[in-house]
Amino acid sequence: VVAPTAAKPKRFHGTVILDSTRVGRDASRVADEMISHLTGLVGANVKVTLEIEAQMPDGAPEQVVRTVTENGRTLKFTSQGFEKD
Repeated sequence: VVAPTAAKPKRFHGTVILDSTRVGRDASRVADEMISHLTGLVGANVKVTLEIEAQMPDGAPEQVVRTVTENGRTLKFTSQGFEKD
């Protein structure tokens, strides 16, 4: 008699806060140590989303607003925006 095998997990999700001064390094580690293992699975569909949240107590200067907004468009952000409150 062959015992049934345990069901394997079919989904993974995870969230991590990266050091804003070392995003490149930290994101590279996540890619190397986690994402590569998931994308290496046959048939795996892996989606990685980057979310940025910034709070500026004194507000953002117009030049920064313009630059970040234009760069977001160029980088094909699906949503972005500044808020006044």
